[in-house]
Amino acid sequence: MRLSVVRRPPLVNSLPLPMTLRVYRSLSSAMVPLAPAFINRRLKLGKEDPARVSERRGVSADVRPVGPLVWIHGASVGEVLASAALVEQLRALNLRILLTSGTVTSAAVVAKRFPPDVIHQYVPYDSPRYVARFLDHWRPSLALFIESDLWPNLILSSAARRVPMVLINGRMSPRSFPRWRRVSGTISALLGRFELCLAQSETDADRFSTLGCPNVVTTGNLKLDVPAPPADQAKLERLMAMTRGRPVVIAASTHPGEDEMLAEAHKILAGYFPNLLTVIVPRHPDRGEAIARMVEASGLHASLRSREELPTAATDIYVADTMGELGLFYRLSPIVFMGGSLVEHGGQNPIEAVKLGASIVHGPHVFNFGDVYEALDQAGGARKADTQEALVKQLGQLLADPRAREVSLKAAERVVERLGGALDRTMIALEPYLLQLRLEMGAANA
Repeated sequence: MRLSVVRRPPLVNSLPLPMTLRVYRSLSSAMVPLAPAFINRRLKLGKEDPARVSERRGVSADVRPVGPLVWIHGASVGEVLASAALVEQLRALNLRILLTSGTVTSAAVVAKRFPPDVIHQYVPYDSPRYVARFLDHWRPSLALFIESDLWPNLILSSAARRVPMVLINGRMSPRSFPRWRRVSGTISALLGRFELCLAQSETDADRFSTLGCPNVVTTGNLKLDVPAPPADQAKLERLMAMTRGRPVVIAASTHPGEDEMLAEAHKILAGYFPNLLTVIVPRHPDRGEAIARMVEASGLHASLRSREELPTAATDIYVADTMGELGLFYRLSPIVFMGGSLVEHGGQNPIEAVKLGASIVHGPHVFNFGDVYEALDQAGGARKADTQEALVKQLGQLLADPRAREVSLKAAERVVERLGGALDRTMIALEPYLLQLRLEMGAANA
């Protein structure tokens, strides 16, 4: 893939805000007195970290490091992980990194998989007051927003302070694009504040350009360059010992509505593969107990990892409701069903599973990674299952035929290699900004 650029008129920082954004700013300011009640509700739901809730108001106990600071923002786990290789490249240039996200699960991933010198903060609630506190404290030198998590006050306030902003790994889904077109003045006023948009595909680039990005470059999908997730070797060996001799299917990052279909598929497949073990790894681990109850109610036996249970000979479905262990389970089986695809969630990233040697099965709803799945399907590197019956058929064929698994995996690996390289293209596109930061570091050290 070559770098392709779509240029548009200059930034619109000086233009008046549309009425929608002026109303939004007023309302978000007026809602500040309700913030404590909102935060308390989220705390009860487990959606906030009680020890760090002040960060949501722009208050931090951490000290800003000396020198240039690159701020990277992603909504949740997927976006944070997409930045991992980029973070390493920036650290190699001796740049300090501030990484913000909005979910407890993403914070746990940062703590587990990122170097300790990467500063993580919860992104402040999008009130002008909270955003101002955040920016006053951190004073970022460069802001990199991942994909499409566009908070108006965060963007407008950063632009007003002349923080250079770049949208990286930009994605505009087929569902979001027509919605934004209906409020083109609003989205144009936001996207026009970005100096550069690095889009995942030509289609994404065209959409961002149409919506008002002044300078768009197609660099590819950073998630294709994400390294395979790690695994605890001792835990892996123990699991392999407990499952030795059994055919195993992994259902990764499942969403509500899929677990029941997988349990039913297991029943049918177990008639042909009597020792079959299905491992369900829910996208949100707090659903583990409910999944286990559903499995037991269906007449199957479940074991729950959060209870520190291991799969026994009697276990039909192992519910892996823990954080940060997908790398462990991808290594356990050569067959992976990618969740979020039998329901209209849009699918999950299959690349990590491919890199760890898995044959991929997925449902019809994969618009979050449409280009990737299309390439995999066309090359024979993944199998699409539109219905539960098709799911049983595709899994059954892979369970029965090791040669088919090998052919599928080799095809998938070729696709991943061909589509990769987004990290290098992203670094090339960011070079003018990084050069400026290095000059600032040199001047400070002179």
